Amino acid sequence: MSNIDLRKKIVQITLEKKKLTGVTARVGIVLDITGSMRNLYANGTVQEVVERILAVACKFDDNHSLDVWVYDTEFSRLPPVTEQELGSYVFTHIMNNNTIHKFGRNNEPPVMEDIIKKYTEEEPDSTPVFIIFINDGGVVKPTKKVITAASVQPIFWQFVGIGNSDFEVLMQLDTMKGRLVDNANFIHLERIEQVTDEELYDQLLNEFPLWLKAAKEKRIIRA
Repeated sequence: MSNIDLRKKIVQITLEKKKLTGVTARVGIVLDITGSMRNLYANGTVQEVVERILAVACKFDDNHSLDVWVYDTEFSRLPPVTEQELGSYVFTHIMNNNTIHKFGRNNEPPVMEDIIKKYTEEEPDSTPVFIIFINDGGVVKPTKKVITAASVQPIFWQFVGIGNSDFEVLMQLDTMKGRLVDNANFIHLERIEQVTDEELYDQLLNEFPLWLKAAKEKRIIRA
């Protein structure tokens, strides 16, 4: 059995545990490509993360595909990942892609605005959106304003901090005021490559069910 098939089985077990079976969602991943991430791209960690998250998308998304963005000071919206071209995705579409701005500094709001635009203007749909946002620290403060404004949208933001940098902005997500619903969560996995698939999926899917319930109650998504 291939890695992706094994991971899909683990995701399925996690969905059953969290009462998420039967939920359909569009799934996207946002990959930090700032300078401090350079080694994680070079050593295959980022490719592995994409593979692990694709298993979640395969269980939630009818298209069995994972939408992808990368960002530093600029951002790029990339072709979705599918099982067919999974093995070389990061090399082909990111590292070998000269149109992508790489290894600069952080600037989260522009990529977040593009995500909101895609799911609410370009492809408006009542299907919930689950965004997994990989970052290794230094998130800019205006990010909080974007998240607050986006609380009326059918989008849940799951931030994943990796490494041991400063996650001050992301650590304040749970206490942010002024939102229709709590639409964001932060987990810190210092060495994501050492976290088992079971633990990763368990943590990734911890707050999504709570948001789904709240978003239905507020009619952000259809019940």
